[in-house]
Amino acid sequence: MPNPKRRHSKARTSKRRAHDALTATGVSECPNCHERKLPHRACPKCGTYKGREVLDVKEAS
Repeated sequence: MPNPKRRHSKARTSKRRAHDALTATGVSECPNCHERKLPHRACPKCGTYKGREVLDVKEAS
């Protein structure tokens, strides 16, 4: 089984890792409470999805 004879340079390593950066998640705005939420999911703040109440959310006390 072949093994590398010398280490890879920093430039070569950086070129290979150029596409490994993380992308930001796409967030949309809740039309009811205007909080940020993930698309196609119920709003964790107010519990609505497509204008309907789908989750029971406890009030902050």
